[in-house]
Amino acid sequence: MDLGLKGKAALICAGSKGLGRACAAALAREGADIVLVARGIEALEQTAAELRTMGANVVPVSADITTPHGREAALQGAAQLAYREAAAFDIVVTNAGGPLPRDFRELEVSDWQDALLANMLTPIELMRATVDGMARRGWGRIVNITSTTVKAPSTYLPLSNGSRSGLTGFVAGLARQVAADGVTVNNLLPGTFETGRLTSNLRAGAVQAGAPHEDYVQSRRDAIPSRRFGDPDEFGAACAFLCSVHGGYITGQNLLIDGGAYPGVL
Repeated sequence: MDLGLKGKAALICAGSKGLGRACAAALAREGADIVLVARGIEALEQTAAELRTMGANVVPVSADITTPHGREAALQGAAQLAYREAAAFDIVVTNAGGPLPRDFRELEVSDWQDALLANMLTPIELMRATVDGMARRGWGRIVNITSTTVKAPSTYLPLSNGSRSGLTGFVAGLARQVAADGVTVNNLLPGTFETGRLTSNLRAGAVQAGAPHEDYVQSRRDAIPSRRFGDPDEFGAACAFLCSVHGGYITGQNLLIDGGAYPGVL
């Protein structure tokens, strides 16, 4: 299936590793031009080189997307694609690492501010900078990588519960405002995927549970109806479809990709 993405300009946040990288790779395979943003320059350059082997035009930007300077650098990346003006992206994939588990009683106002900045306000700022241009051009795709905590809040992740739910509510309104202009806005909610972050989390979880590592990992797999962790490429493919010409009638949605782990109907 041709996704119709050849020559589209895509901004991918936190794109050097994990699910962000998987989304960048899926879009690159479809011929999109990629502005890849991440803080760690070594992993960023390595991922950019790998995407270029797929034939993609890639502009790596080492920046902290949660800062005004970092966002400006990312938006200017479009101009480095040679045929674009700054911020003139067809596709924006927002992404940030989730807040760590905490008891809400231990949290200070500054903790909430950091979580809101990373997981709600920064995506909103990127949408504010790009969505009107998409609307004027009559085509655009925005995908926010959020979390299953939007559907199933976790007792141990109050910062994620709150900040990502705020973004979800905002997207529900924005998506309806720009749908007639050919712009879609959706959220992808990942379950448990085989990433570097999962590996470290499983080690920490096994220690906290006082269980042998392999037994703990297997128990986590067994808790998922699919009896496995997700492959990041599966997540990237879902992102690419939402960004494609075939996804134009899907907007304002929260798509769970979790192997059936969420037990609800809606």
